[in-house]
Amino acid sequence: MVLSAAAHATASEPDVPATALVAARAADAKQGERTTVLAMGELLVVTDAFVVTSGRNTRQVKTIVDEVEAQVKRQTGISPRRVEGLGDLQWVLMDYGDMVVHVFLDDTRDLYDLERLWGDAPRVEWSGAVAGVSSS
Repeated sequence: MVLSAAAHATASEPDVPATALVAARAADAKQGERTTVLAMGELLVVTDAFVVTSGRNTRQVKTIVDEVEAQVKRQTGISPRRVEGLGDLQWVLMDYGDMVVHVFLDDTRDLYDLERLWGDAPRVEWSGAVAGVSSS
């Protein structure tokens, strides 16, 4: 089952998988901090979106990871192809193929600063009912 947010996008907006929006909302439901969806399709061949979020402690990171996995599975039937980083919970990477979820411990997120590294990637508005894109 392939879902996309194309129904909400205009011709000038990049297409991101609807699973990315599900993941962002799931992270937000568990108080993921500074949750951001980056449209990566024009910059990377291997994935269409990054979802980046963080937790204040390792217990919260694990809770966010569990909620993202459960909600994406429940709403789309898709499970991650691979999950890395569960051993120390500093940076958990959930690879869904067309999107990758990065759940960081706050200090680790600040250290790697993926949003700055991928600063050319459009940020996708995900919190409302209609997804949109901003370039900031």
